[in-house]
Amino acid sequence: MKVPFDLATSTVGDALAAAIQRLQAAGIDEARLDARLLVAYVLGCTPEQVFSHPERQLDVNDCQKIDAIVTRRAKRQPLAQITGHREFWSLDFTITEDTLIPRPDSETLVEVVLDEYPERNVRLEILDMGTGSGCLLLALLHERPDCHGLGVDISQGAVVTAKGNAENLGLSKQATFRTADWEQGLAGSIEGRRFDVIICNPPYIADADAKSLAPEVAEFDPPKALFAGPDGLSAYRTIIPQLPEILRPDGGVFFEIGQGQADDVCGMMGEWGFRNIAKRKDLAGIERCIFGRL
Repeated sequence: MKVPFDLATSTVGDALAAAIQRLQAAGIDEARLDARLLVAYVLGCTPEQVFSHPERQLDVNDCQKIDAIVTRRAKRQPLAQITGHREFWSLDFTITEDTLIPRPDSETLVEVVLDEYPERNVRLEILDMGTGSGCLLLALLHERPDCHGLGVDISQGAVVTAKGNAENLGLSKQATFRTADWEQGLAGSIEGRRFDVIICNPPYIADADAKSLAPEVAEFDPPKALFAGPDGLSAYRTIIPQLPEILRPDGGVFFEIGQGQADDVCGMMGEWGFRNIAKRKDLAGIERCIFGRL
């Protein structure tokens, strides 16, 4: 079997150099880091070992596998989809094409919920709307072992992935997942349950902004997890009026929002009976989370 020309090399160092060159040519900002992670993934070793043992000999099979996944990354497929894993809140999550890839910005929402409910042994029922990989809900349940949660998503594939993540993290007894569509109304699909806390990272990108997104996002993340109408606010308009029916008195809701959306979402929440509405910025100084009590 023929070895691809640009990876017809015999050592880890040569393969790494070729991978870096290809990723740089594809316009990938962190080409060196991504190349090291991809080579490590193929060889079943750590990125540190890739760096510290460049003399390691590779066979034809190794070179072909490296070439195949570097090709995928050069076409801008996200690293997390290639490896099937992404770290969030220092936990390892399985990622599939059915799920939005967790971003560090979303940890802001987890931080805010933990700040609002600081007692580790607090007992809360949590609803995660649009759960995706389950990262938000499972991160919270990891920190609050006496809490229980339900994650809902319109995608059956996402629900399967979230269930698998709960099992892998040892959180299956605290978390359940099911398909549901907030466009059709949530009260029926959650069987009349009420919750102490609702968390939600809905789609919030305006349809017209698709062309400005990085290819990794625009071409590979699930569109239903990204886009929300002409102004990016349609999901909030659908969700917020339903919340009084599924939140317990004094229940808290926590939304992730896009840049520049804080005032609009705060206004919607105020119209539907929420009080003590507040904002929280992410590490980049962008208002990323809106929260309040019913």
